[in-house]
Amino acid sequence: MNKEFQEALPVIRRLKEHGYEAYFVGGSVRDALLGKKIKDVDIASSATPDQVRSLFSRTVDIGSEHGTMIVILNGIHYEVTTFRTEKAYNDNRRPSEVTFVSSLKEDLKRRDFTVNAMAMDEEGTIIDYFRGREHADLKVITTVGSPHERFSEDALRMLRAIRFVSQLEFTLSTDTLSSIRENAQLLSKISVERKTMEFEKIMAGRGSERALKLVADTGIYEHLPCLKTKKQQFLQLSGLPFYLLSANEERWTALIYVLKISETEQFLREWKLSNRQIEMIAKNILFLKERINRKWTKQLLYESGLQCALQVEAVKNLIEGNVLSNEGRSELKALYQSLPIHSKNELEFGGTDLLQLSNQKPGPWMGELIKKIELAVVNDEVDNSKEAIKEMLKSCNLI
Repeated sequence: MNKEFQEALPVIRRLKEHGYEAYFVGGSVRDALLGKKIKDVDIASSATPDQVRSLFSRTVDIGSEHGTMIVILNGIHYEVTTFRTEKAYNDNRRPSEVTFVSSLKEDLKRRDFTVNAMAMDEEGTIIDYFRGREHADLKVITTVGSPHERFSEDALRMLRAIRFVSQLEFTLSTDTLSSIRENAQLLSKISVERKTMEFEKIMAGRGSERALKLVADTGIYEHLPCLKTKKQQFLQLSGLPFYLLSANEERWTALIYVLKISETEQFLREWKLSNRQIEMIAKNILFLKERINRKWTKQLLYESGLQCALQVEAVKNLIEGNVLSNEGRSELKALYQSLPIHSKNELEFGGTDLLQLSNQKPGPWMGELIKKIELAVVNDEVDNSKEAIKEMLKSCNLI
Protein backbone atom coordinates (compact mmCIF):
# COMPACT_ATOMS: atom_id res chain seq x y z
CA MET A 1 0.00 0.00 0.00
CA ASN A 2 1.32 3.46 -0.94
CA LYS A 3 2.70 5.70 1.79
CA GLU A 4 -0.09 8.25 1.25
CA PHE A 5 -2.74 5.62 2.03
CA GLN A 6 -0.80 4.31 5.04
CA GLU A 7 -0.72 7.84 6.48
CA ALA A 8 -4.50 8.07 6.08
CA LEU A 9 -5.27 4.64 7.56
CA PRO A 10 -5.96 6.03 11.08
CA VAL A 11 -8.92 7.97 9.62
CA ILE A 12 -10.33 4.84 7.97
CA ARG A 13 -9.78 2.74 11.10
CA ARG A 14 -11.37 5.23 13.48
CA LEU A 15 -14.47 5.37 11.32
CA LYS A 16 -14.64 1.57 11.16
CA GLU A 17 -14.06 1.18 14.90
CA HIS A 18 -17.25 3.18 15.45
CA GLY A 19 -19.29 1.01 13.12
CA TYR A 20 -19.07 2.98 9.88
CA GLU A 21 -17.90 1.82 6.48
CA ALA A 22 -14.95 3.74 5.03
CA TYR A 23 -12.92 3.40 1.83
CA PHE A 24 -10.31 5.25 -0.19
CA VAL A 25 -11.95 6.48 -3.40
CA GLY A 26 -11.43 8.43 -6.58
CA GLY A 27 -8.30 9.73 -8.22
CA SER A 28 -5.90 8.46 -5.57
CA VAL A 29 -7.00 4.85 -6.17
CA ARG A 30 -6.76 5.34 -9.92
CA ASP A 31 -3.30 6.90 -9.72
CA ALA A 32 -2.03 4.16 -7.40
CA LEU A 33 -3.09 1.51 -9.93
CA LEU A 34 -1.41 3.47 -12.73
CA GLY A 35 1.80 3.90 -10.75
CA LYS A 36 1.43 7.67 -10.76
CA LYS A 37 2.14 10.14 -7.99
CA ILE A 38 -0.78 10.40 -5.58
CA LYS A 39 -1.94 13.92 -4.79
CA ASP A 40 -4.99 14.03 -2.55
CA VAL A 41 -6.35 11.01 -0.68
CA ASP A 42 -10.15 11.10 -0.48
CA ILE A 43 -12.34 8.89 1.69
CA ALA A 44 -15.98 7.85 1.29
CA SER A 45 -17.87 6.68 4.36
CA SER A 46 -21.31 5.73 5.61
CA ALA A 47 -20.77 8.26 8.43
CA THR A 48 -22.67 11.53 8.12
CA PRO A 49 -20.88 14.90 8.47
CA ASP A 50 -22.09 15.26 12.08
CA GLN A 51 -20.80 11.80 12.91
CA VAL A 52 -17.44 12.57 11.27
CA ARG A 53 -17.24 15.81 13.24
CA SER A 54 -17.85 13.96 16.50
CA LEU A 55 -15.07 11.43 15.87
CA PHE A 56 -12.17 13.75 15.00
CA SER A 57 -10.72 16.67 16.93
CA ARG A 58 -9.78 18.70 13.86
CA THR A 59 -12.35 19.03 11.09
CA VAL A 60 -13.37 21.71 8.61
CA ASP A 61 -16.84 21.95 7.10
CA ILE A 62 -16.34 22.57 3.37
CA GLY A 63 -19.77 21.37 2.27
CA SER A 64 -21.59 19.32 4.87
CA GLU A 65 -24.85 19.85 2.98
CA HIS A 66 -23.27 17.73 0.25
CA GLY A 67 -21.71 15.35 2.78
CA THR A 68 -18.13 16.60 2.69
CA MET A 69 -15.90 17.34 5.67
CA ILE A 70 -12.14 17.84 5.93
CA VAL A 71 -10.38 15.75 8.57
CA ILE A 72 -6.92 17.04 9.51
CA LEU A 73 -4.46 14.40 10.69
CA ASN A 74 -0.74 15.10 11.20
CA GLY A 75 -1.10 18.28 9.17
CA ILE A 76 -2.60 16.49 6.16
CA HIS A 77 -6.12 17.30 4.95
CA TYR A 78 -8.40 14.42 3.99
CA GLU A 79 -11.81 14.89 2.39
CA VAL A 80 -14.31 12.54 4.01
CA THR A 81 -17.59 12.41 2.10
CA THR A 82 -20.74 10.56 3.08
CA PHE A 83 -22.02 7.93 0.64
CA ARG A 84 -24.57 9.83 -1.45
CA THR A 85 -26.68 9.92 -4.58
CA GLU A 86 -27.40 13.02 -6.64
CA LYS A 87 -30.54 13.99 -8.52
CA ALA A 88 -32.15 16.83 -10.45
CA TYR A 89 -29.29 18.48 -12.31
CA ASN A 90 -31.44 21.37 -13.50
CA ASP A 91 -28.68 23.57 -14.92
CA ASN A 92 -26.19 21.01 -16.32
CA ARG A 93 -23.82 22.10 -13.56
CA ARG A 94 -24.70 20.91 -10.08
CA PRO A 95 -27.23 18.66 -8.35
CA SER A 96 -30.17 20.35 -6.67
CA GLU A 97 -30.82 17.27 -4.56
CA VAL A 98 -28.28 15.19 -2.60
CA THR A 99 -29.36 12.13 -0.62
CA PHE A 100 -27.13 10.32 1.87
CA VAL A 101 -27.16 6.54 1.39
CA SER A 102 -25.62 3.52 3.08
CA SER A 103 -24.31 1.81 -0.05
CA LEU A 104 -20.79 2.25 -1.43
CA LYS A 105 -21.97 0.98 -4.83
CA GLU A 106 -24.68 3.65 -5.03
CA ASP A 107 -22.09 6.29 -4.18
CA LEU A 108 -19.63 5.10 -6.82
CA LYS A 109 -22.43 4.86 -9.37
CA ARG A 110 -22.86 8.67 -9.38
CA ARG A 111 -19.24 9.32 -10.37
CA ASP A 112 -18.12 10.53 -13.77
CA PHE A 113 -15.75 7.93 -15.26
CA THR A 114 -15.12 4.29 -14.46
CA VAL A 115 -11.44 4.87 -13.67
CA ASN A 116 -12.57 7.34 -10.99
CA ALA A 117 -15.28 5.03 -9.62
CA MET A 118 -13.08 2.51 -7.83
CA ALA A 119 -12.59 2.18 -4.08
CA MET A 120 -9.97 0.52 -1.89
CA ASP A 121 -10.39 -0.89 1.60
CA GLU A 122 -7.91 -0.75 4.47
CA GLU A 123 -6.34 -4.02 3.35
CA GLY A 124 -5.59 -2.66 -0.11
CA THR A 125 -8.34 -4.64 -1.85
CA ILE A 126 -9.82 -2.85 -4.87
CA ILE A 127 -13.62 -2.62 -5.10
CA ASP A 128 -14.53 -2.17 -8.75
CA TYR A 129 -18.20 -2.38 -9.77
CA PHE A 130 -17.86 -0.68 -13.16
CA ARG A 131 -14.77 -2.25 -14.80
CA GLY A 132 -12.60 0.73 -13.93
CA ARG A 133 -9.48 -1.41 -13.54
CA GLU A 134 -10.03 -2.98 -16.96
CA HIS A 135 -10.50 0.44 -18.53
CA ALA A 136 -7.37 1.72 -16.78
CA ASP A 137 -5.40 -1.20 -18.24
CA LEU A 138 -6.85 -0.42 -21.68
CA LYS A 139 -6.07 3.30 -21.16
CA VAL A 140 -9.59 4.35 -22.06
CA ILE A 141 -11.90 6.95 -20.55
CA THR A 142 -15.54 5.85 -20.40
CA THR A 143 -18.41 7.08 -18.28
CA VAL A 144 -20.15 5.24 -15.47
CA GLY A 145 -23.41 4.31 -17.17
CA SER A 146 -24.88 6.43 -19.96
CA PRO A 147 -22.51 9.17 -21.19
CA HIS A 148 -25.51 11.27 -22.19
CA GLU A 149 -26.83 11.18 -18.62
CA ARG A 150 -23.42 11.92 -17.07
CA PHE A 151 -22.82 14.92 -19.38
CA SER A 152 -26.38 16.19 -18.94
CA GLU A 153 -25.85 16.13 -15.17
CA ASP A 154 -22.64 18.17 -15.36
CA ALA A 155 -21.52 19.40 -18.78
CA LEU A 156 -18.03 20.15 -17.47
CA ARG A 157 -17.46 16.39 -17.45
CA MET A 158 -16.91 16.59 -21.22
CA LEU A 159 -13.89 18.83 -20.70
CA ARG A 160 -12.80 16.63 -17.80
CA ALA A 161 -12.88 13.60 -20.08
CA ILE A 162 -10.55 15.35 -22.51
CA ARG A 163 -8.42 16.55 -19.60
CA PHE A 164 -7.88 12.93 -18.53
CA VAL A 165 -6.90 12.09 -22.12
CA SER A 166 -4.19 14.71 -21.71
CA GLN A 167 -3.10 13.95 -18.14
CA LEU A 168 -3.23 10.15 -18.31
CA GLU A 169 -2.44 9.78 -22.04
CA PHE A 170 -5.64 7.77 -22.49
CA THR A 171 -8.19 7.67 -25.31
CA LEU A 172 -11.96 8.18 -25.21
CA SER A 173 -14.30 5.23 -25.63
CA THR A 174 -16.43 5.36 -28.78
CA ASP A 175 -19.68 6.10 -26.97
CA THR A 176 -18.05 8.74 -24.76
CA LEU A 177 -16.60 10.49 -27.82
CA SER A 178 -19.92 10.37 -29.69
CA SER A 179 -21.79 11.77 -26.70
CA ILE A 180 -19.37 14.68 -26.34
CA ARG A 181 -19.97 15.59 -29.98
CA GLU A 182 -23.74 15.46 -29.42
CA ASN A 183 -23.72 17.41 -26.15
CA ALA A 184 -20.90 19.94 -26.63
CA GLN A 185 -23.36 22.85 -26.65
CA LEU A 186 -24.21 22.16 -22.99
CA LEU A 187 -20.83 23.67 -22.09
CA SER A 188 -22.29 27.10 -22.80
CA LYS A 189 -24.04 26.81 -19.41
CA ILE A 190 -20.77 26.28 -17.53
CA SER A 191 -18.92 29.20 -15.95
CA VAL A 192 -15.82 30.45 -17.76
CA GLU A 193 -13.72 30.00 -14.61
CA ARG A 194 -14.47 26.25 -14.46
CA LYS A 195 -13.76 25.83 -18.18
CA THR A 196 -10.50 27.76 -17.89
CA MET A 197 -9.30 25.55 -15.03
CA GLU A 198 -9.89 22.39 -17.09
CA PHE A 199 -8.43 23.87 -20.27
CA GLU A 200 -5.20 24.82 -18.49
CA LYS A 201 -4.88 21.22 -17.29
CA ILE A 202 -5.50 19.99 -20.84
CA MET A 203 -2.62 22.13 -22.13
CA ALA A 204 -0.31 20.93 -19.34
CA GLY A 205 -0.78 17.16 -19.75
CA ARG A 206 1.64 14.89 -21.59
CA GLY A 207 -1.16 13.90 -23.95
CA SER A 208 -1.99 17.52 -24.80
CA GLU A 209 -1.54 17.04 -28.55
CA ARG A 210 -4.22 14.35 -28.75
CA ALA A 211 -6.45 16.20 -26.28
CA LEU A 212 -6.30 19.55 -28.10
CA LYS A 213 -7.22 17.79 -31.33
CA LEU A 214 -10.26 16.36 -29.53
CA VAL A 215 -11.25 19.86 -28.39
CA ALA A 216 -11.35 20.84 -32.07
CA ASP A 217 -12.83 17.64 -33.52
CA THR A 218 -15.69 17.38 -31.02
CA GLY A 219 -16.80 20.99 -31.41
CA ILE A 220 -15.90 21.79 -27.81
CA TYR A 221 -13.81 24.75 -29.02
CA GLU A 222 -16.98 26.56 -30.15
CA HIS A 223 -18.08 26.82 -26.52
CA LEU A 224 -14.80 28.15 -25.15
CA PRO A 225 -14.10 31.91 -25.01
CA CYS A 226 -13.13 33.58 -28.31
CA LEU A 227 -12.45 30.31 -30.18
CA LYS A 228 -15.61 29.86 -32.26
CA THR A 229 -13.96 31.03 -35.51
CA LYS A 230 -10.54 29.51 -34.81
CA LYS A 231 -10.91 25.83 -35.73
CA GLN A 232 -8.17 25.71 -38.38
CA GLN A 233 -5.68 27.58 -36.22
CA PHE A 234 -6.73 25.48 -33.25
CA LEU A 235 -5.93 22.29 -35.14
CA GLN A 236 -2.36 23.59 -35.52
CA LEU A 237 -2.08 23.51 -31.73
CA SER A 238 -2.54 19.74 -31.72
CA GLY A 239 0.90 19.44 -33.28
CA LEU A 240 2.61 21.24 -30.41
CA PRO A 241 3.69 19.38 -27.23
CA PHE A 242 2.48 22.05 -24.80
CA TYR A 243 3.48 19.90 -21.83
CA LEU A 244 7.12 20.77 -22.57
CA LEU A 245 6.37 24.30 -21.38
CA SER A 246 6.68 24.59 -17.62
CA ALA A 247 4.24 27.41 -16.81
CA ASN A 248 0.66 28.31 -17.64
CA GLU A 249 1.84 31.74 -18.81
CA GLU A 250 4.10 30.06 -21.38
CA ARG A 251 1.28 27.87 -22.66
CA TRP A 252 -1.12 30.80 -23.03
CA THR A 253 1.61 32.73 -24.84
CA ALA A 254 2.07 29.90 -27.35
CA LEU A 255 -1.69 29.52 -27.77
CA ILE A 256 -2.20 33.21 -28.49
CA TYR A 257 0.68 33.33 -30.95
CA VAL A 258 -0.42 30.26 -32.91
CA LEU A 259 -4.08 31.35 -32.95
CA LYS A 260 -2.99 34.79 -34.21
CA ILE A 261 -5.01 36.58 -31.54
CA SER A 262 -4.74 40.33 -32.16
CA GLU A 263 -6.18 41.62 -28.88
CA THR A 264 -4.20 39.69 -26.27
CA GLU A 265 -5.52 41.38 -23.15
CA GLN A 266 -9.16 41.25 -24.24
CA PHE A 267 -8.79 37.56 -25.15
CA LEU A 268 -7.37 36.74 -21.72
CA ARG A 269 -10.01 38.78 -19.92
CA GLU A 270 -12.67 36.69 -21.67
CA TRP A 271 -10.99 33.62 -20.15
CA LYS A 272 -11.16 35.32 -16.71
CA LEU A 273 -7.42 35.16 -16.05
CA SER A 274 -6.01 37.27 -13.23
CA ASN A 275 -4.67 40.75 -13.92
CA ARG A 276 -1.18 39.54 -13.02
CA GLN A 277 -1.37 36.69 -15.53
CA ILE A 278 -2.74 38.98 -18.23
CA GLU A 279 0.12 41.43 -17.67
CA MET A 280 2.76 38.68 -17.83
CA ILE A 281 1.32 37.00 -20.93
CA ALA A 282 0.83 40.28 -22.80
CA LYS A 283 4.47 41.12 -22.08
CA ASN A 284 5.53 37.66 -23.29
CA ILE A 285 3.67 38.17 -26.57
CA LEU A 286 5.29 41.56 -27.10
CA PHE A 287 8.81 40.21 -26.68
CA LEU A 288 8.08 36.93 -28.49
CA LYS A 289 7.25 38.92 -31.62
CA GLU A 290 10.55 40.77 -31.23
CA ARG A 291 12.50 37.57 -30.58
CA ILE A 292 11.03 35.80 -33.61
CA ASN A 293 12.67 38.44 -35.82
CA ARG A 294 16.00 38.99 -34.08
CA LYS A 295 18.42 37.65 -31.50
CA TRP A 296 18.56 38.81 -27.94
CA THR A 297 20.39 42.10 -27.61
CA LYS A 298 21.44 43.59 -24.31
CA GLN A 299 18.73 46.22 -24.59
CA LEU A 300 16.00 43.72 -25.51
CA LEU A 301 16.99 41.44 -22.64
CA TYR A 302 17.14 44.37 -20.22
CA GLU A 303 13.68 45.57 -21.21
CA SER A 304 12.12 42.11 -21.03
CA GLY A 305 13.70 40.96 -17.79
CA LEU A 306 15.03 37.46 -17.19
CA GLN A 307 11.75 35.68 -16.35
CA CYS A 308 10.01 36.98 -19.46
CA ALA A 309 13.05 36.21 -21.63
CA LEU A 310 13.24 32.60 -20.43
CA GLN A 311 9.52 32.08 -21.05
CA VAL A 312 9.72 33.69 -24.49
CA GLU A 313 12.71 31.55 -25.44
CA ALA A 314 10.89 28.38 -24.34
CA VAL A 315 7.82 29.30 -26.43
CA LYS A 316 9.92 30.24 -29.47
CA ASN A 317 11.70 26.89 -29.31
CA LEU A 318 8.39 25.02 -29.03
CA ILE A 319 6.88 26.81 -32.02
CA GLU A 320 9.98 26.03 -34.08
CA GLY A 321 9.89 22.36 -33.10
CA ASN A 322 12.72 22.51 -30.58
CA VAL A 323 13.11 22.34 -26.82
CA LEU A 324 14.93 24.99 -24.78
CA SER A 325 17.93 23.08 -23.44
CA ASN A 326 19.55 23.62 -20.06
CA GLU A 327 22.56 24.93 -21.95
CA GLY A 328 20.42 27.45 -23.82
CA ARG A 329 18.77 28.49 -20.57
CA SER A 330 22.17 28.93 -18.91
CA GLU A 331 23.50 31.00 -21.80
CA LEU A 332 20.51 33.35 -21.59
CA LYS A 333 20.94 33.69 -17.83
CA ALA A 334 24.66 34.42 -18.28
CA LEU A 335 23.91 37.11 -20.86
CA TYR A 336 21.41 38.69 -18.50
CA GLN A 337 23.83 38.59 -15.57
CA SER A 338 26.47 40.29 -17.74
CA LEU A 339 24.29 43.39 -18.17
CA PRO A 340 25.81 46.46 -16.48
CA ILE A 341 22.50 47.13 -14.74
CA HIS A 342 19.25 45.19 -14.38
CA SER A 343 16.93 48.05 -13.46
CA LYS A 344 16.91 51.85 -13.43
CA ASN A 345 17.39 51.72 -9.65
CA GLU A 346 20.94 50.47 -10.20
CA LEU A 347 21.98 53.62 -12.09
CA GLU A 348 24.68 55.58 -10.26
CA PHE A 349 23.22 58.78 -11.69
CA GLY A 350 19.70 59.90 -10.77
CA GLY A 351 17.26 62.76 -10.97
CA THR A 352 18.93 64.78 -8.21
CA ASP A 353 22.28 64.57 -10.00
CA LEU A 354 20.62 65.68 -13.22
CA LEU A 355 19.04 68.74 -11.61
CA GLN A 356 22.32 69.77 -9.97
CA LEU A 357 24.17 69.45 -13.26
CA SER A 358 21.62 71.23 -15.43
CA ASN A 359 20.31 74.03 -13.19
CA GLN A 360 16.91 73.52 -14.84
CA LYS A 361 13.48 73.12 -13.31
CA PRO A 362 12.07 69.60 -12.93
CA GLY A 363 9.92 68.42 -15.82
CA PRO A 364 9.21 65.65 -18.35
CA TRP A 365 12.63 66.25 -19.89
CA MET A 366 14.18 64.52 -16.88
CA GLY A 367 12.50 61.16 -17.49
CA GLU A 368 13.42 61.26 -21.17
CA LEU A 369 17.06 62.02 -20.41
CA ILE A 370 17.31 59.42 -17.63
CA LYS A 371 15.97 56.86 -20.13
CA LYS A 372 18.74 57.79 -22.60
CA ILE A 373 21.32 57.42 -19.84
CA GLU A 374 19.82 54.08 -18.80
CA LEU A 375 20.05 52.64 -22.33
CA ALA A 376 23.52 54.07 -22.88
CA VAL A 377 24.71 52.20 -19.78
CA VAL A 378 22.93 48.98 -20.83
CA ASN A 379 24.49 49.14 -24.30
CA ASP A 380 28.00 49.75 -22.86
CA GLU A 381 28.18 53.22 -24.39
CA VAL A 382 29.09 54.69 -21.02
CA ASP A 383 30.22 53.31 -17.67
CA ASN A 384 27.73 53.27 -14.84
CA SER A 385 29.47 55.98 -12.80
CA LYS A 386 28.51 59.56 -12.04
CA GLU A 387 31.64 61.02 -13.58
CA ALA A 388 31.39 59.02 -16.80
CA ILE A 389 27.71 59.88 -17.22
CA LYS A 390 28.39 63.58 -16.54
CA GLU A 391 31.09 63.59 -19.22
CA MET A 392 28.76 61.90 -21.71
CA LEU A 393 25.98 64.41 -21.06
CA LYS A 394 28.36 67.32 -21.56
CA SER A 395 30.10 65.94 -24.64
CA CYS A 396 26.78 65.12 -26.33
CA ASN A 397 25.30 68.50 -25.39
CA LEU A 398 22.43 66.79 -23.63
CA ILE A 399 22.40 69.39 -20.84
